[in-house]
Amino acid sequence: MLDYQLIFAVLFGIILLLTLILRFKIQAFIALLIASILVGIIAGMQPQDIVVTIKDGMGNTLGFVAVVVGLGAMFGAMLEHSGGAEALAKYLLNKFGEKNTTSALMITGFFVAIPVFFDVGFIILVPLIYSLQRKTKKSLLLYGIPLLAGLAITHAFIPPTPGPVAVADILKADLGWVILIGFIAAIPTTIISGPVFAKYIAKRIQIEAPDLLVEHEYNEDYPSVGVILAIIGLPIILIVGNTFLNSPLLNDFNISEGFKNWIGLIGHPFSALIIANLIAWYVLGIRRNFDKNDLLKITTKSMGPAGIIILLTGAGGVFKEMLVNTGSGEMIANYLSDSGIGILLFSFIIAALIRILQGSATVAMITAAGITAPLLLGDVSEIQKALLVIAIASGASIMSHVNDSGFWLVSKYLGLTEKQTFRIWTVMTTILALVGFTTVSILSIFV
Repeated sequence: MLDYQLIFAVLFGIILLLTLILRFKIQAFIALLIASILVGIIAGMQPQDIVVTIKDGMGNTLGFVAVVVGLGAMFGAMLEHSGGAEALAKYLLNKFGEKNTTSALMITGFFVAIPVFFDVGFIILVPLIYSLQRKTKKSLLLYGIPLLAGLAITHAFIPPTPGPVAVADILKADLGWVILIGFIAAIPTTIISGPVFAKYIAKRIQIEAPDLLVEHEYNEDYPSVGVILAIIGLPIILIVGNTFLNSPLLNDFNISEGFKNWIGLIGHPFSALIIANLIAWYVLGIRRNFDKNDLLKITTKSMGPAGIIILLTGAGGVFKEMLVNTGSGEMIANYLSDSGIGILLFSFIIAALIRILQGSATVAMITAAGITAPLLLGDVSEIQKALLVIAIASGASIMSHVNDSGFWLVSKYLGLTEKQTFRIWTVMTTILALVGFTTVSILSIFV
């Protein structure tokens, strides 16, 4: 049965949150905290309980996210400054040949975005697509769209990028399963929103590479591609390996608990990323004669953007905790169950609405996760939680437009008008979101 006071509290909180961000341009971190407090007040919580809920929500969330996002940011900075992303891109382009260039760019974007933020990866690699366009005279979109699709999908779907890490923690989903489901969902999503859409739109809109930008020249001092792939893949293999080892799939193999515990330590995201950071620091830094003080500056600077994401995620955890403690989450879950609305669809729609209204995919993911987490009642498997993470990530990727910084980044670097950017980038992100959610929905039938 619906408690209309709780319903009003939740709706008021969401409307207030969006108003503070959109109308008054208040930073999302403080907006989430204000909305959380007012939800508690309207729902009838005692003042002291509200304070305790804020502390619990923030503390419980940041205990995991702060470590993973911080380590991931430093790891990505080392790979970025070593030139590893460009070396990987050049290798794939040479290996695939001009005929399969779009696939090479898609794969490049896919792997580069695992350690590096979307905007950084795009800026690093955009000279590649300029060079290809000038060489072939085909539309720049034929090369730009697959690269953007690979970058955007990995950034949204594959930990240790901050968005899925934050959502996984709020939903208490196992990161190994999120990586596996994210990879599976990413395959059709990347192909359809990348090369397939690129071939379609490139025939209709001819875009030339900008003339004023200096074309990037590769040097021969980049690290080897094998080393880069090994460093990127190491933490993923450790995390996924630990998940499999401790899953019911291997129950019949009688693996000793002592061995599982040690692998559990090594394959935990904390340890896996620490190991990857140390290897990157030595192999990409010290062994290649980087100054230790420069390495310190590079890794320290990377913590700035990470701090914003960490605080945002903590505030999203507070919002979730408030919904749990007021009882509104359980009430909404029961209502959805009775009405036949699936939690996957609900989470996708919530994430999509927030994304369209306020622009930031990260804010949309964290807020939607905070609203959805209290709805997980009863026995929910790790695979189902992982599917839910990707459903939220899909919704939070939809319909990028003028309130999203990514819209203007793509517009500027591809030399597009606003109308063209809507036809190209906004449509691509919408295809990405719909295919991603469709894939997750199909997978959910079999688990």
